[in-house]
Amino acid sequence: MNVLFVASECTPFAKTGGLADVIGSLPQELKKNHRADVRVILPLYEDIADEWKERMEKVGSTTVPVGWRNQKATLYKLTHDSITYYFIYNGYYFGRNGYYGYYDDGERFVYFSRAVIECLSLTDFTPDIVHGHDWQAGLAIALFNILQPVPGIKTVFTIHNLKYQGVMGIDMFHDMLNLPGEHLFGFEWNGMLNCMKAALFHADKITTVSPSYAKEIQYPYFGEGLDSILRDRQEDVEGIINGIDGEAYNPESDPYLEAPYKQDPDSKQTNKEALQRKLDLPVNKDIPVIGIVSRLVEQKGLPLVLHMMPELMEQDVQIVVLGTGEKELEDGFSHAAYLYPDKISANLYFDEGLAHQIYAGSDFFLMPSLFEPCGLGQLIALQYETIPIVREIGGLKDTVASFNEYTGEGNGFTFRNYNAHDMFNTIKYALTVYAVPEKRQTLLTNVYHSQYDWKDSAHQYIYLYSSLVASQ
Repeated sequence: MNVLFVASECTPFAKTGGLADVIGSLPQELKKNHRADVRVILPLYEDIADEWKERMEKVGSTTVPVGWRNQKATLYKLTHDSITYYFIYNGYYFGRNGYYGYYDDGERFVYFSRAVIECLSLTDFTPDIVHGHDWQAGLAIALFNILQPVPGIKTVFTIHNLKYQGVMGIDMFHDMLNLPGEHLFGFEWNGMLNCMKAALFHADKITTVSPSYAKEIQYPYFGEGLDSILRDRQEDVEGIINGIDGEAYNPESDPYLEAPYKQDPDSKQTNKEALQRKLDLPVNKDIPVIGIVSRLVEQKGLPLVLHMMPELMEQDVQIVVLGTGEKELEDGFSHAAYLYPDKISANLYFDEGLAHQIYAGSDFFLMPSLFEPCGLGQLIALQYETIPIVREIGGLKDTVASFNEYTGEGNGFTFRNYNAHDMFNTIKYALTVYAVPEKRQTLLTNVYHSQYDWKDSAHQYIYLYSSLVASQ
């Protein structure tokens, strides 16, 4: 089976969030254990490191119709860890720093979506399935279904975060897509061209990144204005939980760690003390460390943490934060670290090595999200034998079960309502349980058995692909 992934980012080439991790690891599992030929096509951004660009082989060039203009597309190819990656280059659209955030992002990804189709003829690859990811690939899914560059091709679209939809003026449909007016209905939503809606309307199958999120987005509160179309297509919507790359996130072989470990509390303690020293926190094995590795945005529930910061600081804990985002939240954590330098370390940047060290060196990992399609942080934390404290929402609800000290079940601590006091009371309860060695060991044993690699999820994707191919 031949599958083409269409996405805007992918590790190790270009990453802003969890989408890149999924695109970087899922194809590996599909190819290794299911013998699918999965290839990935991406924009060739200016910021992709030269070490990758130097390994790329030019495949050829073509023209891409963008309204009344023809834009050039040059296709490059690179094989890495047995996966073939294609990169589309156009200096006007991608020869700039960064990946998103430009005024013409809509036009850039209209171009990219059409360029995927035009560049396919330059390759020796004929996909049975085209699998698009998030709004940047939404128009590619729509165009594959309409233009059928490969007769009978089937499409799958995965929603990683419904909040971001790629909305632009409706004039973009007429000016850039070169489609008859009869197709306007499949792209228009509330008087605008909506890339996410276009994919939801045209895709043969729709997936989200957790079963709970698949249900939540069919209701207005989580549906971001698209809940009605998702309800219309509910028979075609499936939630498949994300996995993580077990090689990239493996505490037994992680090069960033002070001491490799597996189910070894002493070695994990060594990493905790190394983290405390590195961040100039008091080195004390008895003080629980709560880690936060996250984009600092409202979606992640971080206003709850700042709201309860004075009460949290009355507890015998240390809090380590890593990430960037909204200025108000950055300033809030920076100010808290200034007031409590022995209890808070606010690292307002991103560093891959430090992220791994926080996962390994923390006792708890906090994710009080407002909404969370899947969440990778809690999955990585479990891999590093760090206890998650999460809100019962989306993928967090599907992967973390609240610990019951009487039955011994559960692999973390959870709270239901988006409420700062509920979060705080859950943290206090977690600290109370953790302070009892017998209960802590029971909980950690459950954590040891809560590993989320891609094996089961990849099997579900293969079943989905196979059912589409068989329906032809």
